[in-house]
Amino acid sequence: MKNYFKINIALLSSSLYVSFQFFSNILSTKITVLPFFNLAVDGGTIIYPLTFTLRDFVHKTWGKKNARQVVFIAALLNAVMFGLFWIIGKMAPDPSWHNQEAYDIILLPVGRIIVASVISQLVSELVDTEIFSVIYHKINDVVAVFTSNFFSLIIDSIIFSFLAFFGAMPFETVLQIILANILIKFVISVLSTPFIKLIPRLVDFKEI
Repeated sequence: MKNYFKINIALLSSSLYVSFQFFSNILSTKITVLPFFNLAVDGGTIIYPLTFTLRDFVHKTWGKKNARQVVFIAALLNAVMFGLFWIIGKMAPDPSWHNQEAYDIILLPVGRIIVASVISQLVSELVDTEIFSVIYHKINDVVAVFTSNFFSLIIDSIIFSFLAFFGAMPFETVLQIILANILIKFVISVLSTPFIKLIPRLVDFKEI
């Protein structure tokens, strides 16, 4: 009975990583204002930074090879999610349902956001994986998480913001989104980094 309730940390980290990818892409359809700084920011940025540290959790528990696979799986599932949104959106609505326009406005623009997210995610998360691996072997896990997250969050913020919003919004707003993305991701990354010490290494040192 005791083993039944034992948490598989690698599996939990992978599941949360993929889930937060989905959540952030949908939330990014709303552009809000960052409190105190008065900067435009997409809603998904509020939780997306956690995916960097979660990917590092996967890396430490399942190794570099599996961490890469989780990144690619998340990207593929994001594309599948939009495909389903599009297919359902094109199906004729029931006459008693009057929310087709709202559905199209809210969910179908997710397509551009998902394309931007998939590209920025693959680039930044794979960069994160390589930097984490190098720093982990030479120094320790805390420095590896902080360093890899720092570089990947900047790369992700720039690529995602331009691909998702450039041309659809004023250039000044896009720059604000980039700045807000970097600020939020950096703060959350700093706050979440120490938790890597609570994650046990479950693979051989050479596999990380």
